[in-house]
Amino acid sequence: MANPLAGLQDHIKLARDYALEGLYDTSIIFFDGAIAQINKVVMLRKVSPRRVNMKGQIIDMDLAAMLERDVLDSTPGVRWDDVAGLSEAKRLLEEAVVLPLWMPEYFQGIRRPWKGVLMFGPPGTGKTLLAKAVATECGTTFFNVSSATLASKWRGESERMVRCLFDLARAYAPSTIFIDEIDSLCTSRGASGEHESSRRVKSELLVQIDGVNNSSTTEDGQPKIVMVLAATNFPWDIDEALRRRLEKRIYIPLPDFESRKALININLRTVQIAADVNIDEVARRTEGYSGDDLTNVCRDASMNGMRRKIAGKTRDEIKNMSKDDIAKDPVAMCDFVEALVKVQKSVSPADIEKHEKWMAEFGSA
Repeated sequence: MANPLAGLQDHIKLARDYALEGLYDTSIIFFDGAIAQINKVVMLRKVSPRRVNMKGQIIDMDLAAMLERDVLDSTPGVRWDDVAGLSEAKRLLEEAVVLPLWMPEYFQGIRRPWKGVLMFGPPGTGKTLLAKAVATECGTTFFNVSSATLASKWRGESERMVRCLFDLARAYAPSTIFIDEIDSLCTSRGASGEHESSRRVKSELLVQIDGVNNSSTTEDGQPKIVMVLAATNFPWDIDEALRRRLEKRIYIPLPDFESRKALININLRTVQIAADVNIDEVARRTEGYSGDDLTNVCRDASMNGMRRKIAGKTRDEIKNMSKDDIAKDPVAMCDFVEALVKVQKSVSPADIEKHEKWMAEFGSA
């Protein structure tokens, strides 16, 4: 009769090692399910060797699989030319993120790359688009993270997600971790009503950002660069310790006249435009509009031709219309006039004033 304890010591030792990484509780190691879980992790380790942190420790496979599915975007596909204007923000991001990857031997010592970059400004000004453009231009793996991604009802799970996220980023380095709406994830600690679990997540995030580029190197000894980009519409709400770690703090303003012209041309490059359309006039009339507002104006104007074509037609007649019939009606100036009546600006002057005041006090650009 085979000894039922044969080989169990090895499983127990392995289980304890995994428990140190937070994979599961050691109190269940004597159950068949625990031993099966150990074997599953060992097999996954053989199949997916990238899911190992820089110390050779195994990353939680379930969390790693979830993060790879939900936040990993290896090809964002956004170029600098897709972002209208914001030349100063592009220059600063190129210096902070792109150049250290192109010139690693220069960015050493006091010139070491920044730990993180915070982009702040009114909503709809292109912060997320800039982050994707950075990842595309420098060829890094892009992790697009929100506070909902790192939320869990299980105790300790959110902190492990943060740790697993940064381990994955190091495994895929060079990589960019983009945390959108970071104010919802890392508000000031010690505020009234703050939950203990929220405080633990903030502490783990601060620890990971602090050591993001200190513990991993390539085979030739070069550091594996992981850049943290964050965006917020409420920079005054983020924790002071996080503000210190996001060493570059860049204001993304509303588009100026030239930027609005460029954005209108980008939005209309796939549609026909009538000869009477005056781009300069549209740009002048949209002062104070955000990039998203301006995109909505162009979208609404471009659909007016279709609205005229289907007016008074039955459902069957609309379904039988060809694409060429609808496309024959180009976007005219009257369409923009009508769209400007419908689409109003979404950013208030008071909001802009608050951002400019915070920039003057805490900006680092």
